[in-house]
Amino acid sequence: MTDAVTLHENEIAIDPELVRSLVDSQFPEYAGRRLRRLDLTGSTNALFRLGEDHLVRLPLQPGNGAALELERHWADVFRPRLPVEVPRTVALGRPDLGYPEPWSILAWLPGRRPEAYRPGDPTTPEQSRLAADLADVILAIRSAPLPDDALRDPRLRGYRGRSLAEQDTTVRRYLADCRANPDIDLDLDHALAVWEEALQLPGADRPGPDQWYHGDLVAENLLITDGRLTAVIDFAVSVGDPTIDLHGAWELFGPPAREIFRDRLGVDDAGWSRGRAWALVIALGTFSYYWHTLPARRSDRLAMARNVLADAR
Repeated sequence: MTDAVTLHENEIAIDPELVRSLVDSQFPEYAGRRLRRLDLTGSTNALFRLGEDHLVRLPLQPGNGAALELERHWADVFRPRLPVEVPRTVALGRPDLGYPEPWSILAWLPGRRPEAYRPGDPTTPEQSRLAADLADVILAIRSAPLPDDALRDPRLRGYRGRSLAEQDTTVRRYLADCRANPDIDLDLDHALAVWEEALQLPGADRPGPDQWYHGDLVAENLLITDGRLTAVIDFAVSVGDPTIDLHGAWELFGPPAREIFRDRLGVDDAGWSRGRAWALVIALGTFSYYWHTLPARRSDRLAMARNVLADAR
């Protein structure tokens, strides 16, 4: 087990002793099961494996625990519609012992994470299968009924479901941050040109029709087993323009697999280019915020950004 890295200025202190006490006091049926922090902890939650069959997830920032019940509800709604597994919440913990947020225990999902595609690497059969499998997940999400209560729920509205034009100021700030970092080996002039061209695309200044979308279908949130996609391990769906769900194609796939993904989804030229622009937004945001704290994510997003720039030549 390694020491946890602080990711946010307002991050809540979480250590194994606290998690052990929370679990044992609120869910004594799990007392005594081995608890170990995972190196795979992302940027939103601290993750601890509990025994062999469970995962403890604790939000890292104040206020983020409010989404856990919402996530559990929609994961349960979507689960029967999807061709892969999604997290199943088995218990919701309450704030206690100085920890201020709700937290959760999930069923453990087996599998391994796919590798990001680096420019010049060959496209493997596994990558091509993953492209088709991921497209099928997106199609299943988009085809789900969108009830009125979801359309009206502000908790289901995130920035990733909005227009590219609304991200312009933020992207230019990201680019300024990147230019100030001499360790970023990326053609930032080309990145700016790609971004400015994207702002002229049809649909760049207005969201598309409201649909369900996931928003973060990238390597760190996927699990594969025997070469097939078997699980999406972070399942916080939202409502808005689903173009964002294309962006993982530039992290996960080489050009041939990317075409399999695009063809299966039936994406037109403008939609595809907007998805590529979203990939650039997400990559630049990672460099601006997580360059020094999440090296694995930084590496995957560098692959994403380089794939975008190679594709946009």
